[in-house]
Amino acid sequence: MDVALEKRQVERAYELYAPVYDFIFDWIFAPGRAAAIKQCGIVPSDTVLEVGIGTGLNLPLYPATCRLTGIDLSGEMLDKAVERVQNLAMPNVTLKVMDATSMDFGDNEFDKALATYTISAVPDPVAVLREMRRVVKPGGTLVILNHFRSERRVTGWLEDLVAPVCTRLGWKSNLALKPLLVEVGLTPELVHQVNMFNGWRLVKCVNRK
Repeated sequence: MDVALEKRQVERAYELYAPVYDFIFDWIFAPGRAAAIKQCGIVPSDTVLEVGIGTGLNLPLYPATCRLTGIDLSGEMLDKAVERVQNLAMPNVTLKVMDATSMDFGDNEFDKALATYTISAVPDPVAVLREMRRVVKPGGTLVILNHFRSERRVTGWLEDLVAPVCTRLGWKSNLALKPLLVEVGLTPELVHQVNMFNGWRLVKCVNRK
């Protein structure tokens, strides 16, 4: 599928999701989100980038003193994140509408970068991870939380089968983890299964440039 067309489909999907996103994603996926923030190992002086921050569900999990920048392709989602920042009184948070495949940041700008439930929802996950590597300092941490294609034969086949429908709903059901990391040049320090039925994987990498 054409990347531009897929990007428009994702934008439309998340415009529709925005009003109910918190209800769906808050309690079901909360354990994975908490584990992902913990694996970042954030200290007070850290500059942190969250890619695909959405409505800001992760915001209460961050240390109040870290300097957080959150980006998302959907302005509708970010409107809710802005409200959450105001309610939580987090002055060190910056939110921007931005395409994660072409970030408006300099090289080595952040200590850590995080993407929760985002990598399978972008048209070009390789480009997003390459951009995350570019903007994170050498030795910095990248944390990815996502559903990836099962390594079990039957389950993987089923995920391939429903992939066209899932893409129209705004995410990929059959994104394979190992080939993705190899193409981007990342080696996982940790891969941990989280959430219901262990259906999602938490991946931690060190940016070895």
